[in-house]
Amino acid sequence: MQLVDNNTFLQQLAALFETTKDTGTIWLTHKRLTHDGDDTVMKEEDGSDGSREYPCIVRVTDGKKAKFSTKILSTDLDRFHSAYGALLKASMTTLRKRDKKREKQRAEQLAKRKLRMADPVVINGPKRGNGRRKRQRQVKAALKHEDMKERAAKREEARLKQ
Repeated sequence: MQLVDNNTFLQQLAALFETTKDTGTIWLTHKRLTHDGDDTVMKEEDGSDGSREYPCIVRVTDGKKAKFSTKILSTDLDRFHSAYGALLKASMTTLRKRDKKREKQRAEQLAKRKLRMADPVVINGPKRGNGRRKRQRQVKAALKHEDMKERAAKREEARLKQ
């Protein structure tokens, strides 16, 4: 991870927003930087008012090759946040609105599929004569249904292991 100054950070972030305008994801993290090289005690034991000011670290990654961060001192925080906020507002125009209608349709289809999986396939009709082909299709559907149940059980088991 590359540590850069605040202005360079904002320039690289703007460039990263431009490269991921059509497709891509960017992760931003903000943290209070408390590392002094040894274990840091958060609460002072000697009764001091705790007026120590910690810098803030902002990290950016696209999950692939772009990883950089900056350290912001508390004196520069207001100036940095105003520039950072303006950059984020300008870059958020490329976000797509969630398609709730499509999500609802997929959820309904998944619910129907689960209901269908819960219902057993009924096999009726003669083995020979009229209706034989219908029975063969029902047997084939029942075998497919059992296979689908087994695959779903395996998927669920694998998901629970993780």
